[in-house]
Amino acid sequence: MVEPVQATCTAFAGSRRIASGNLTSVAVKVKNAVDRDERAAFLIFEDATSELVEIDTRGTVEQVLRLVAVRQRKELPAVDADSSSSAAPRGPGRPKLGVVAREVTLLPRHWEWLSTQPGGASVALRKLVEEARRANAGKDRVRLAQESCYRFMVAMAGDRPGFEAATRALFAGDRVRFEEQTARWPADVRDHAKKLAAAAFAD
Repeated sequence: MVEPVQATCTAFAGSRRIASGNLTSVAVKVKNAVDRDERAAFLIFEDATSELVEIDTRGTVEQVLRLVAVRQRKELPAVDADSSSSAAPRGPGRPKLGVVAREVTLLPRHWEWLSTQPGGASVALRKLVEEARRANAGKDRVRLAQESCYRFMVAMAGDRPGFEAATRALFAGDRVRFEEQTARWPADVRDHAKKLAAAAFAD
């Protein structure tokens, strides 16, 4: 059985960063912090996207971790490389190789062109996607960094001085202006925003 890789997260109590790491370790630190101060407001961000991660901190640490484990099993199921092919009916695609069948809608002329390609439509489409990924890798990296940083900024600094100017600088790729406008933010919020924005300012 191959265990899924856990995404990393960062937790904040107010404007103070209190934990960073995989969700299990972060959940323990958040639970301990909640037990010390039930009135404190906590937010957990998935590091790659800055999507908020919700955990139930009621009960004991063991109960919290059980719920986290259940959540992770649902979101990132482990892959059993040795499972028998007769255990369940097979749908289209080759799951063991990571090939999954999904619906694609194209015009007749597109299907006609694909049918003439070596290896057929599926091979041709995979080649086209890989070529597009390589060609747009830099732009995609910048866009994803911008979106992640902006999502974090809205949640943690939406009412801070310089938020709007920092947002414009982020999407304009202006590192100097971005750092000027975030300089007065709480240190942990500022530093995390800079970390998330780094790829958006890469040359």
